[in-house]
Amino acid sequence: MWICSQCGETHDDLPLCYGAEAPQIYRSIPESERAARVELSSDLCVIDQQHFFVLGRLCIPIHGSVDPFVWLVWVSLSQPNFARTLTLWETPGRESEPPYFGWLSTELPVYPSTLNLKTSVHTMPAGERPTIMVREEDHPLAHEQREGILQDRLQAIAEQLLHG
Repeated sequence: MWICSQCGETHDDLPLCYGAEAPQIYRSIPESERAARVELSSDLCVIDQQHFFVLGRLCIPIHGSVDPFVWLVWVSLSQPNFARTLTLWETPGRESEPPYFGWLSTELPVYPSTLNLKTSVHTMPAGERPTIMVREEDHPLAHEQREGILQDRLQAIAEQLLHG
């Protein structure tokens, strides 16, 4: 249980996962055009047959916990890497695929801009989302991914997301 410093309410558990429903660029497409221009599933997105995205797990260790904090983030892939991802989607052993380069395509509001950060997309076994590693070492998100966070930081993230 934790007490929110913003609203004073007691909450059961700190959420360990937050995510975006679609890549950031999706919001710039008028709602009336989305059905014609966007193919969006729970794991994949194609916009205008030119922009290709996969949803992955960006994990941040939590000091004193076996479970990580997880951001579900969209990452853009090149067309060839996206095609390869689709080809291997249900293939056993796909986790031996080398990492793909991707651009982070989700804005995470608790950091300086995260759009277009360089990432590595690590394919996981069939049925699991890829693991995303931030490659820009000087960004606070990359620092937290490497070094982990304390419970206080986890609570601060929850409070900021709940209360803006």
